[in-house]
Amino acid sequence: MTDFSENAHRCVQIVEIDAERASQRIDNFLLSFLKGVPKSMIYRLLRTGQVRVNKGRVKPPYRLQAGDQVRIPPMRQADREAPAEPGRGVLERIERNVLFEDDALIVLNKPSGIAVHGGSGISYGVIEAIRKLKSECRNLELVHRLDRGTSGCLLIAKKRSALRRLHEALRSGEVNKFYLALCKGKWRGGSRVIDAPLRKNTVSSGERVVRVSADGKEAASRFTPQQRFKLATLMEVELFTGRTHQIRVHASHSGHPLAGDDKYGDKAFNREMREYGLKRLFLHASRLEFPWDGGRLEVKAPLDEPLEAVLKKLS
Repeated sequence: MTDFSENAHRCVQIVEIDAERASQRIDNFLLSFLKGVPKSMIYRLLRTGQVRVNKGRVKPPYRLQAGDQVRIPPMRQADREAPAEPGRGVLERIERNVLFEDDALIVLNKPSGIAVHGGSGISYGVIEAIRKLKSECRNLELVHRLDRGTSGCLLIAKKRSALRRLHEALRSGEVNKFYLALCKGKWRGGSRVIDAPLRKNTVSSGERVVRVSADGKEAASRFTPQQRFKLATLMEVELFTGRTHQIRVHASHSGHPLAGDDKYGDKAFNREMREYGLKRLFLHASRLEFPWDGGRLEVKAPLDEPLEAVLKKLS
C-alpha cells in the first residue's frame, strides 16, 4: 500500500488496498490515511466523488476489499490541520504504562486525563502518542474507547487483522470487561445486576448526557462490593454491554453515584471525596479477558497511586 507523505498530498494518489486494510470502511480508512484532515473534509470528498474506488463513487459505509484501487485527490495545505504533538512527558508516561505487547497488540494502562484520541478541541490523545512512539507500525488503531477521565486497560491493534479479530470478539461477547469504581454510601447486600436501558439525550446547553429510558438500548452491569467504608463502597463492575457512560449512569440510577463524577454524581459527596484527596473520577478499567493467540489472555491494570491513597485514607 502506498504511504502518505507531505510531498504526496500535492498530486493525485492511487492507493491499492492490501489484505491488512480489507474490510475497513472507506471513511475510516481515509481518516487514518489522511491524518490531520478534518472529518468534515473527508465526508465532503466522498460526497462530491473526489475520492473514488475502482473509478466509481462510493458512500462512507463502503467496505474496502483487497485489490481495490482508491483514488485520493490532491490536498491543499490549508485542508490539513497542523496537530499539536504530545510532549516528551506524555510520551514517557504512555510508554511506562504498557501492560502487554506482542507483534499485533498493545494493552495500555491508560492514565486518567488523557483522551484516547484528538478532536473536539483536544489536540492529541493516546493513539497519537502511540503512533509517535511506534512510528514503525503503520496500522495502529484503537480497538475500543475509554472516557478521558477513566483510567485502565485499553486495547490498541497493531494490525488490521488483529483489529478485525478483536472487534468480532467484542460483538460476540467474548471480551470480559471489569472496572473498579468508588460509589457513594454503603452498598447493601452482595453482587447485583443493574439491567436498565440507556438512551443518549442532548440537553439545552448542547452537552450530551445519557439517561435511563424505557425506549433506550439494552444495558446491563454487575456491581460486586470489594471494600466497604463509612462513606463509600469500592465496587467491581462487570459490563455485559458497552453503552456510553454505562457504569456512571447505572451507578447513579442505583442511588450510589461514582465519586468524582461531575455529570451524573452527587456534588456534596464529591466535595467530601476531595477532602480525601480525590481529584478525578474514580473509575478504572482494571481487567480484560479476551481470546488471543489460540487461548484467552487476561490483563490487569493496577490502580494508580492517587487512587490507592484515597482508599487508604478512607480506611
